[in-house]
Amino acid sequence: MLKTHALTGSAVFLFLAPGTVAGLFPWLIIGWESSRTISDAPLVRFAGLGVIFVAGAGLLDSFLRFALDGQGTPAPPMPTSKLVTRGLYRWVRNPMYVAVFGLIVGQALLFQSAMLVLYGALVWIAFHIFVLFFEERRLIAEFSEEYETYCRNVPRWIPRFRPWRPEGNATES
Repeated sequence: MLKTHALTGSAVFLFLAPGTVAGLFPWLIIGWESSRTISDAPLVRFAGLGVIFVAGAGLLDSFLRFALDGQGTPAPPMPTSKLVTRGLYRWVRNPMYVAVFGLIVGQALLFQSAMLVLYGALVWIAFHIFVLFFEERRLIAEFSEEYETYCRNVPRWIPRFRPWRPEGNATES
């Protein structure tokens, strides 16, 4: 796939999938208005902004990795032709899902909404089921031993303390 097609497809998918799950649905649930059901502390709201910033940056980086390193998109109809193991993928296997969850948690803190905490938990469960029963099976079928090695070294959800470096590739970023 051409890089321009991969970048365009990734941008469209970013808008449609994470944009809906972490943008449109939270807005529909709370209208992005503070409900103060978690805490009235300004520090909680500030922490929410920090989580949103970090998660958003991680999500954008992961999408770019798919387009530039993987030569494809996160969209199942236009998958990558190469296994992506650089960037945040050296710490955790599913940084996009972690980032989307982080965006929801950040909004829950920012708007102090227990409803968004509940929504985030439901989204996490849906992500886990999708990864287990669809995504990992497809990746094993497509990348076999390379993906199995990756799985043995990089955790699914909780990041490693130090980035994984595949053998013979100590300078990978």
